[in-house]
Amino acid sequence: MIHTRQGALVWNLLLALVYMFLARVVFLAWNWNRYDGYVDSGLLLSIFKGGLRFDLASLFYINALWAVLFVIPVSLKVKVYSRVVKILYVVFNAVALMANLCDTVYVSFTGRRTTATVLDEFSNEGNLGSIIGAELLHSWMLVLLFVVMVWAMWRLYLRATVERGGWRTWLASLCSLVLLVFCAIGSIRGGVDRTTRPITLSNANEYVNRPIEAAAVLNTPFSIIRSIGKPVFASPEYMPDEEAAELFPIIHHPADSIGEFRPMNVVVLIVESFSRGYIGALNREVNDSTYTGYTPNIDRLIENSLTYKHSYANGMKSIDGMPSVLSSIPMLQEPFFLTPAALNDVGSLASYLGEKGYDSAFFHGAPNGSMGFEAFARHVGFDRYVGMTEYCNSPRHNGMDDFDGAWAIWDEPFLQFYAEELGEMKEPFIAGVFTASSHHPFKLPKEYVDSFPEDPIHPLLKCIRYTDMALGKFFETASRQPWYNNTLFVLTSDHSMYPPARELATDLEIYASPVIFFAPGDSTLRGLDYDRIAQQIDIMPTVLGYLNYDREYMAFGIDLFNTAPADTWAFSYNNGMYQFTRDGLFMQFDGQSIKSVYDIKADPLLESNIVATADPAKVAAMERDLKAFIQQYCTAMRTDNLVPRR
Repeated sequence: MIHTRQGALVWNLLLALVYMFLARVVFLAWNWNRYDGYVDSGLLLSIFKGGLRFDLASLFYINALWAVLFVIPVSLKVKVYSRVVKILYVVFNAVALMANLCDTVYVSFTGRRTTATVLDEFSNEGNLGSIIGAELLHSWMLVLLFVVMVWAMWRLYLRATVERGGWRTWLASLCSLVLLVFCAIGSIRGGVDRTTRPITLSNANEYVNRPIEAAAVLNTPFSIIRSIGKPVFASPEYMPDEEAAELFPIIHHPADSIGEFRPMNVVVLIVESFSRGYIGALNREVNDSTYTGYTPNIDRLIENSLTYKHSYANGMKSIDGMPSVLSSIPMLQEPFFLTPAALNDVGSLASYLGEKGYDSAFFHGAPNGSMGFEAFARHVGFDRYVGMTEYCNSPRHNGMDDFDGAWAIWDEPFLQFYAEELGEMKEPFIAGVFTASSHHPFKLPKEYVDSFPEDPIHPLLKCIRYTDMALGKFFETASRQPWYNNTLFVLTSDHSMYPPARELATDLEIYASPVIFFAPGDSTLRGLDYDRIAQQIDIMPTVLGYLNYDREYMAFGIDLFNTAPADTWAFSYNNGMYQFTRDGLFMQFDGQSIKSVYDIKADPLLESNIVATADPAKVAAMERDLKAFIQQYCTAMRTDNLVPRR
């Protein structure tokens, strides 16, 4: 098709905008289970209204070069020039469409749109090609849709008519360019009045009720472009640094009355996607008295453990789990692994206990170097990293025959390998393992396909049953080892996943993660704690407190065993919102002001925002402490103060 230059320009820009609109429709339809029950017609309209604002910004980010080339009055008799301009348009918009469709699937694992750190996140995955290939097969409908839409993009593109040269043509082009720049600036800023400034990711929360819904307002090209080169840890200066340090100290000092150090072994199990909602023993009230869950082996472990009814992860990705659990560093804005602060001096259970002569090792059944786990483990003081290479070198196992074909060695054989390798370590030791089988693409070893059939709720759940079985066999093997009774076991997940009930799909409960302490030789470490709030970053200080560690250490969490219930709390960062729960209240703060407060006991579904009616003194204290936490975090990251200065 051929049209006037200005008419073709408008048509092609509108066409690109339609692609973004359709991508949002697909995003919502594909992920409707995440929003069903919370999104009504009014909120849906607000999502599309806000989405248009972000789509307009992306439209000009993506098409700026093409638009300038298109309006320049080069004679379009030159077919090569015209074809190159068309190719640029299709390529740029096809890449944007692909990014949006990829996040349509990926958002279920992360809870948010992809940002500029995505390339760093997967830079160590040597098997990424096979993983992407498996996902393409699984999401073939989106692949077909992409092909059809790109074909339509090519066919519906309008070329301009051949124009005579002269000053009128140049004047028309200049006017078009000026108008184009004006529209681009207004769209990227989010408005044309003086009070507006370039919209950013957090502005998406203006159009939704819950931060988890912000991903539906945003689009992926905008999220990537607006996060390139952005400083992650700019200190907010809510208060003087001295006041923040007093309100929220991150250097922990041992109590004067501390007893003699207990050189117990410490074994940490970080279980992939093992949400608290899957554990029957922790969810009787949420579902009903007959709810059995998916983890009979962990249910039995809980009978002899100290476990927290209200416990949470501090992030939504696998790479958030290790820093939170092992170093008491939560995810804030971006995964710690992917920020410049990852090069800072960082302490961990391995480094602090290493000062007491502990042997240490971290185990992960994926290819060595995967997800950056090996680099992090070595950086924070583990003596050894044991991955797929070491497993395949073991004559007692089946090597690559036990590879799941996508991510790692199956959980059952690798956890048996883990139990055996612990017996080879010098006591006392600190060892961690990160499992892998309860993960997309939701496969099972062929010998267990009939044992754990597909679950109608979600295909992950059969993998949860398999991993629970593998954990049960791990503890059976460990119980026969001489080191077993002198060991503190800690079990948690890297993050939560696919809540099996609406009560577990709130902005708070989507972070639900088990925190279980099991010491077979200590009968006092028993019971289900209903009063305290636990989180992943509490694990390191709690373990060090239990062992009577007598030196200073850095932690953003607290010692659960020695903290009153009213002083326990949990933090998470959800699509631009800082989330803080303490003493029965759940607060959401956008960095400038409190957006919502909920009474989580009276309103577990978080349906009634009581920010205007809640106890003002209690809310003010929570806001003050949260601000101190954020400021301390950013300052410590920026100034490289993540370990005590010995």
